[in-house]
Amino acid sequence: MPPSDAPSRDRLETVLARLDGRRNDERVYVKLYPETARAEADAADGRRREGKSLGPLDGRIVSIKDLFDIAGEPTLAGSIIRRAAPPATADAAIVRRLRAAGAVIIGKSHMTEFAFTAVGLNPHYPVPGNAIDPSLIPGGSSSGAAVSAAEGTSEIAIGSDSGGSVRIPAALQGLVGFKPTARRISLEGAFPLSPSLDSIGPLARTVAGCAAADAVMAGDTPRPLERMPLAGLKLGIPEGALLEGLAPEIAAAFERSLQAFSRAGAKLAACGIDDLLARFAEATAIGSLAGLEASRVHADWLLDDNAPVDIRVRSTLRRRLTVPDAAIEDLLRTRQELMRAMDERLAPFDLTLLPTTPIPAVSIASVEEDRAEYRRVEDLLLRNTQVANQFDLTAISLPMAGTSRPAGLMLMGRHGADAMLLGAAAAMEDLLKNG
Repeated sequence: MPPSDAPSRDRLETVLARLDGRRNDERVYVKLYPETARAEADAADGRRREGKSLGPLDGRIVSIKDLFDIAGEPTLAGSIIRRAAPPATADAAIVRRLRAAGAVIIGKSHMTEFAFTAVGLNPHYPVPGNAIDPSLIPGGSSSGAAVSAAEGTSEIAIGSDSGGSVRIPAALQGLVGFKPTARRISLEGAFPLSPSLDSIGPLARTVAGCAAADAVMAGDTPRPLERMPLAGLKLGIPEGALLEGLAPEIAAAFERSLQAFSRAGAKLAACGIDDLLARFAEATAIGSLAGLEASRVHADWLLDDNAPVDIRVRSTLRRRLTVPDAAIEDLLRTRQELMRAMDERLAPFDLTLLPTTPIPAVSIASVEEDRAEYRRVEDLLLRNTQVANQFDLTAISLPMAGTSRPAGLMLMGRHGADAMLLGAAAAMEDLLKNG
């Protein structure tokens, strides 16, 4: 790959040549836009020569998840059932904003069907193996997004996160993955999974890359990222269920991270939230909020036994379809109460810290045919990340050094604390790189 300051067209052609070389076995992208990308790259290079840059995304190569509308084509959302869907009449809001900021949209990345499941498998397409080791799972549901950023066929990838779908694959592939506060970024033109939980977030190699993409997608003016001093920062550690069963390497890397922050002057303290997690689990005994809301999104085909949809998706959503609407409304009211309780619980802390996932990526073979193992791995991958979605927080995953397979450190901020979270993450990422 040419250096990051090389002309955009040169960097793009390098990527396109790489993709052309594997065109008969493409596992990362479901669709490429080489001609429009070339035009966007040329326009960015022209602005660069004239000193008229549109900002930090101008000329950057960006992939978008296969649930964002592109005018003139159906939005598949990882499902072959949508190949006959009407074509989108306009680009998704985030795509329009990315283009206006000079981003070079190279293509749509693979995803799990309808953004369900955290493992990264979709039976309709070849698995986009982990960029670190293709025999390992990529994580989902933004599987292709993470691989594109980790392998260098995009410089920034855009995914969605309803339970960890940006942060999980970021953690498993050594990337930064950011979940903004829900509804900060418009969901217009994004195929829904769970309207109450959905958020759109970037994956990149640096916090600064994520922050720039986030600002553009939110309609803000990108500004240089200001690192927040760590001295005096109050960090809560949610001791209890979320720190159980950690892989030894991840536990050790997490402890090293906490020690590094403490040496930098941060104040660490225990933060108990298990009671709130238990109350949320009790409220969702009828089914996960994502599954319940998704069952309504997909009600038109759910009772069709011949619908060509992943059995892991169809069986889960069909069960949720039997839950009365009134029960879902009660759950949403309970969630609002628990969100307020969590906000009060986290108020004494600037951020809370957890390993993003308690385990690293496992082999694709171990989960491909073993449904019980698949469920076990998926439950573990979602366990920590889904807290930020359930309680309407903002969160980011940063790579931790010193592990044989990539692992992530998750920082969670209170609702709306996105700018502070990004500033703290920028200060922490250098410390983490040094292990």
